[in-house]
Amino acid sequence: MKRLRRRTGIVVILAIGLAVGMIYFCTQLFTKGNDWVGFFGSRYYATGAIYDSRGVKLYDGETGTYADSSTTRVSTLHLVGDRNFGTSLRSAMSSRLTGYNPITGTTLGSHDVTLTVNAALNETAYGALNGRKGVVAVYDYLTGDIKCLVSAPSYDPNNPPADINENSAYDGVYLNRFFSGTYPPGSTFKLVTTAAAIEKKQDLSEFTYTCTGSLQIGEDTVTCPYAHGTNMNIDRCLATSCNGAYATLALELGGETLEAYMETAGLMDSLTINDIHTAKGSFVAAAEGSVNLGWSGVGQYKDLVNPCTMLAFMGGIANRGVAVVPKLVDKETLAGSSVPAAFPDGTDTYSIFNEATCARLKEMMRNNVTTQYGQGQFGDLAVCAKSGTAEVGGGSQPHAWFTGFIDDPNHPLAFVVVVENGGSGASVAGSIAAKVLAQAVAAG
Repeated sequence: MKRLRRRTGIVVILAIGLAVGMIYFCTQLFTKGNDWVGFFGSRYYATGAIYDSRGVKLYDGETGTYADSSTTRVSTLHLVGDRNFGTSLRSAMSSRLTGYNPITGTTLGSHDVTLTVNAALNETAYGALNGRKGVVAVYDYLTGDIKCLVSAPSYDPNNPPADINENSAYDGVYLNRFFSGTYPPGSTFKLVTTAAAIEKKQDLSEFTYTCTGSLQIGEDTVTCPYAHGTNMNIDRCLATSCNGAYATLALELGGETLEAYMETAGLMDSLTINDIHTAKGSFVAAAEGSVNLGWSGVGQYKDLVNPCTMLAFMGGIANRGVAVVPKLVDKETLAGSSVPAAFPDGTDTYSIFNEATCARLKEMMRNNVTTQYGQGQFGDLAVCAKSGTAEVGGGSQPHAWFTGFIDDPNHPLAFVVVVENGGSGASVAGSIAAKVLAQAVAAG
């Protein structure tokens, strides 16, 4: 009898172990099954295809081949990806490409994914960077559709450079700078400081500042590249990007206020774009009355911003305070057909500043273009923009920023351009923006 009880106990323990194992396996299957199928070594991986918005095949998972044009392959590599890219669509959207479902597995067949991106715009943007590292992106601020997304440097996946890990020209090549990069925003951050001043400084309409080229704060100095002028109002201070004026405003507003407005702008958040998570920005509130607080209001000190969230911020200003989260997927169909395989991605939004504040910022950004940057390079487009020259120290050239939008319901496009160590934001990054916007508008 004792032996029977002992054997029964063993059987019960084994049964419990089997049940626990089955539960664990089923849980893993439901939570990680897609990762197993989508693993790069799996023969099931990414059997669907990726197309651009015009139907150009960027990647064929069945054959493992990329676009026919080397220019297309290079300029879209960070979107499509290979085994080195964790933020690429082949990685983040593997379940869409394989058609994997936890119930049916892959038995229903793989899916093709059509993007919102126009590969021709990517080619133009990559060419305009002319070998420099950086980011170029354009999106529709009403729908969220990303029209152009380039991260540089890149390479041809059909012919990877032999010295890619030793050549400094490829530093950070596996990083999609649009999603995962953060940069000092430079003077583009003055839009955040301006928004805080609009809402917190009741006498802003009477604000004037005389720039001598420097502002003394205790024993330290905030400098401008030159003396911008006398008795400048806030519009002129933003257009000339006067550091002294904005350091003065930062000291008056305080670090906690600036941090709160950067957070309201969405620049400290992480966005999710088709299962890809963007890097978060950061702001450190320096001691009240310090030169570092002044510099933080200018967009320096320890300010950091991600290009994707900056793009959405621009869209929010253009869209009366409603920022639309960017998206990359237009449609998903059963492989080799036009049969829908999933519902279209919805439009996600979040609020930034109030409508009146955004209207005032829009007016000031338009003034920047007409009085400072030059309307001529943008033709008839009603571009509203802010440049930035972000100092990075170490004897390196500053990063060049140019970001903004077209104030036109027929061409609702926002843009961001960052050229690492590019120098002047308006001349270097601005000229790239002008080329890409002109083509984007012509493409419709």
